Amino acid sequence: MVRGIGSVIPYLVETSGESPALARAETIAGAEALGGAAIATGPEFSDLVGVELPDSVDPGRLADRLALAHRVLRPLARGERIGPRLAAEGRAGGRVAVRRLGSPSGGADAEIRDAGRRLVDAGARVDLERPDRRYWLTRDVDGATWLLAESRDVDRSAVNDRRMPRLPFQRPISLPPRLARAAANLARVRPGDRVLDPFLGTGALLAEAGLLGARLYGIDLDSTMVRGALRNLAHLGVRAETLVAGDAGTVDLGAEPRAFDAIVTDPPYGRSSSTSGEPMYALAHRVVARWARSVVPGGRIVLIVPAGTPPLEDLGRLEGFVPVRVHRSLTREFRVYVRPSRRAP
Repeated sequence: MVRGIGSVIPYLVETSGESPALARAETIAGAEALGGAAIATGPEFSDLVGVELPDSVDPGRLADRLALAHRVLRPLARGERIGPRLAAEGRAGGRVAVRRLGSPSGGADAEIRDAGRRLVDAGARVDLERPDRRYWLTRDVDGATWLLAESRDVDRSAVNDRRMPRLPFQRPISLPPRLARAAANLARVRPGDRVLDPFLGTGALLAEAGLLGARLYGIDLDSTMVRGALRNLAHLGVRAETLVAGDAGTVDLGAEPRAFDAIVTDPPYGRSSSTSGEPMYALAHRVVARWARSVVPGGRIVLIVPAGTPPLEDLGRLEGFVPVRVHRSLTREFRVYVRPSRRAP
């Protein structure tokens, strides 16, 4: 696990502790979108997810994709091999910081002080505020210490800046950007992909897909929501290809048929939603099943529904679902469907 295998390099992603199952699923999906995959980490780590990336992919690209994570880390050494590796790292010089994973602002323990001394003795200078390189120590469940190098941290402040109170068009209920970004990652959105949200709302899901480079298409029954979503997308520097107002079960997006790479959507539900009295399940099935036929083979549909919602037919193979507890009486499921391959004529 410390060495790359072939043309891939292993990394550990420190997740944020929010919605742990969704954070893990987002990390793996984000790596897969970059051509990587999940890997077994050997001894289990707390809040760390193992992935591998092609050696041609900058790990910073993974950090830039994620919302439910803190940083992407490269394993360097374990146990007695840590001392020689620290000496080698220290010989590179420059400013360095070494901390304990899980308590980045806590006081230095004996292992941290020893690691810092080894780095300094080899020629580096400790600078906890503005280091050129960051190193982290952690222990696995067997009690062995690992040395990790930080490849890139996740800009969580940028995600917070996309929260509803900071957008020009606001509604009392909207999917938080960290969950919307996780949904876009579950769909494996890549630059240039065509992504549809047939229940547009305030544009939260399309905003995250657009920030990942997707081409955006959206529908909402309420023209006010369409205009508001356009304002929010523009505020975030994201451009939509087509947003239309109308019933997503019947409205047309243009004269030419379009093949979508993914659908990412959060159907309305509850008394405060605008469904014209149609039950959420019936509405979601009518609309999403219609547009699922326009998704390319192997494309994904990410559907966010209250737990207990019956399975939707005709969407494709259910790849998995992740429950996310909202409050005591509400758990939502992020369901991921994969469209089947078309049979040869």
